[in-house]
Amino acid sequence: MTRLRRAVHFVPGGNERMLTKALTLEADALVLDLEDAVAPERKDEVRREMLSWLQDVDFGRQEKMVRMNSLESPWGLADLEITMQAPPDCYVVPKVASLADVLAVDEALTGLERRYGFSEGGVRLLLVATEVPQAVLNIAELPRCERVVAMTWGAEDLSAAIGARRNRERDGTYLEVFRYCRSVMLLSAVAAGVQPVDGVYVDFRDEAAFRRDCEIGAAMGYTGKVTIHPNQIPIVNECFTPSADEIAEAHELLEALEENRKRGRMAFSFKGEMVDVPHFERARNIIERARQAGVID
Repeated sequence: MTRLRRAVHFVPGGNERMLTKALTLEADALVLDLEDAVAPERKDEVRREMLSWLQDVDFGRQEKMVRMNSLESPWGLADLEITMQAPPDCYVVPKVASLADVLAVDEALTGLERRYGFSEGGVRLLLVATEVPQAVLNIAELPRCERVVAMTWGAEDLSAAIGARRNRERDGTYLEVFRYCRSVMLLSAVAAGVQPVDGVYVDFRDEAAFRRDCEIGAAMGYTGKVTIHPNQIPIVNECFTPSADEIAEAHELLEALEENRKRGRMAFSFKGEMVDVPHFERARNIIERARQAGVID
């Protein structure tokens, strides 16, 4: 993981008030949305306004992302042609169905980097990987492009695409097909060495349920989560940052490892449980995430 991406926060394109607010938040990344947040008749106006944001606004430590429209739509290529005049750090690419879709974006960006005089491959991609059924079936191949640094998944678009009446049980847990998507997306991202970012939780008013959802995602191995409301950001940052207790235990385990290695042991009892190499790797990951979050030096 080369960059911290816990709260990946969406900002509607064309809403300068929300952008101004978002710049004061503790989100690690801001996604300037040209897709669902912008009506078709305003696409051209808003993408040019977004260009001025990219040119003139100081995003500080926050990663600048733009959610483009799909290249298969009437707007996707124009989104890239306009905003690449002042490139964001990363494009969020929706509705990818196959690796060919990802490579088409990659090819378009390479041409625009050459046209505008930017280094090739400098702009990265975050894929929204489960919005169409074909993507779920092809998910292992989607991140096989050097520009891809992260993946997330979407239950809402997939629900509509497959005709699901809802995507969650009455208790808030996902229905089986969406649990599968959440799991297989995580595996695909980690297998490809890119960051897994958990999908959006749409009921931003239910803080307790949102916290549970974040805790589940973090426990599974997700490193961050998409947010759509400012109140969600502190919860995401808390849940996806190792706690003081986790950090202390990780340090303690690695110290115990050093002592046991001197005796030739790589498997031993630690706090009543047998531990070995996977436990040590998990402890090192906790320490690294804590460093990236600035919790420890």
